[in-house]
Amino acid sequence: MKQIILVAETGSDVNAQLAAEYGVKIVPMHVSFDTETLDDGEFPVEKIVDYYQSTGKLPKTSGSTPEDFEKAFDAIHAEYPDAHLLYLAYSAITTCSMQSAVIAAEDRDYVTIIDTKQVSAGQCNIVIAMAEILRDNPDMTIEEAVKAAEDLISRANMCFMPDNLEFLRAGGRVSNVAFLGARILNLHPVIEILDGKLMATKKYRGKMNKVAAQLVADYAEKYDLDRECLWLVYVIGFSDEVRAVVENAAKEAGFKKTRWIQAGGVITTHGGPAAFGLAGFSKK
Repeated sequence: MKQIILVAETGSDVNAQLAAEYGVKIVPMHVSFDTETLDDGEFPVEKIVDYYQSTGKLPKTSGSTPEDFEKAFDAIHAEYPDAHLLYLAYSAITTCSMQSAVIAAEDRDYVTIIDTKQVSAGQCNIVIAMAEILRDNPDMTIEEAVKAAEDLISRANMCFMPDNLEFLRAGGRVSNVAFLGARILNLHPVIEILDGKLMATKKYRGKMNKVAAQLVADYAEKYDLDRECLWLVYVIGFSDEVRAVVENAAKEAGFKKTRWIQAGGVITTHGGPAAFGLAGFSKK
């Protein structure tokens, strides 16, 4: 049987430790500061916050290019010439990455591409779950792997909650009126990933250490999440106090395990400091 190697972008927030542990190959997305464009993951995320504080502007994010994928596909193929690559893509509606990969894969019949319709922890959840399936089933064919991935994608759920709307306002995603209203009323919108799109679905009112716990309980119930594991993603500035509250809420909701990852440059730019998110699978 051909070995199957998983590929994802840095926007999945599959960090270097997870990538090494599970053998996942990571392709860079990009963040631009004026005329300087850097690979996501190749600079400290503090640079994004510093840039905003000094300029009043957010950097711009962009997906992986065809050249990024050509380089990655060729490097993996050179190292593992008999392997098949299964690229589990960042939501195709939100970025050009998947289309770039389609272009790069035109003359590479060893590449299969699937849209996860997820980002960040939602994508990470799918990628790592798929890696565990492949680890437990080393003789799995690519056709079987595709079916398994499609099942995971159909049950994957993710949401995130900004600490405030400042970065969303700066990025043009909310109006000044909405920003001021949310700040005055201490509102925290919930952004869900629904069929690949980022949609505001609910608002919580109160301090983060209160509403974060309520979000965990509500979201787990709403989507009947499998209680085996809950993935949690945080943006720089997320407090240890709120982290402890979230972990306790997850325990009270019946989750056996929580796994934390830190957001990279792409998600930090969109969510802003101290945001956090959660991801899990609906039960079969």
